[in-house]
Amino acid sequence: MRENIYLSLALVMAPLSLAAIGGAPSIFAPMQHETVDIYHWLTAREFVEIFAVAKFAPGPGAMVSTLIGYKVAGWLGALVSTLALFLPSSLLCLAVTQAWNRHRGKLWHKAVEDGLGPIAAGLMFAGVLAIFRLAEAGPLSWLVAIVVGVILSLRSKVHPFALLALGAAVFAGVWLSGFQATGF
Repeated sequence: MRENIYLSLALVMAPLSLAAIGGAPSIFAPMQHETVDIYHWLTAREFVEIFAVAKFAPGPGAMVSTLIGYKVAGWLGALVSTLALFLPSSLLCLAVTQAWNRHRGKLWHKAVEDGLGPIAAGLMFAGVLAIFRLAEAGPLSWLVAIVVGVILSLRSKVHPFALLALGAAVFAGVWLSGFQATGF
């Protein structure tokens, strides 16, 4: 009996929806693991390419799920994958926000907020590591990412296109100078 691809897409994306503490970067690692390593819907290269397109396109970064759904099962797969990723967390967020606001100002309220910050940061870092591993990023890629991270930490109002141009200039300079960027 053949598996129902739409149900499989929903069963992969819906739990990720509820785990996306801190936003889409926190679920890229498990999304990659599910779609590449477990279900074999994509190759590692295809995941990186879909990830790049989703990050470059306007809209939320989690739209990578839409592209995965489309690649796996066409337009209906894109719809199922998108709804499965966005609907559960949206409904949960609505319910939690209503309950959360009733308890604002209580001591435990502040403690929970403070505790979720490091969890979100760790999940986002895991997503970055997964993408860098799949892209076979070399030391130059890591250096550029660290420099961009420092710049954003010190100057949060820097326009993202300026940072993209900086990264492109670094890699173009390395390429023009004759070095192999992949081995760098």
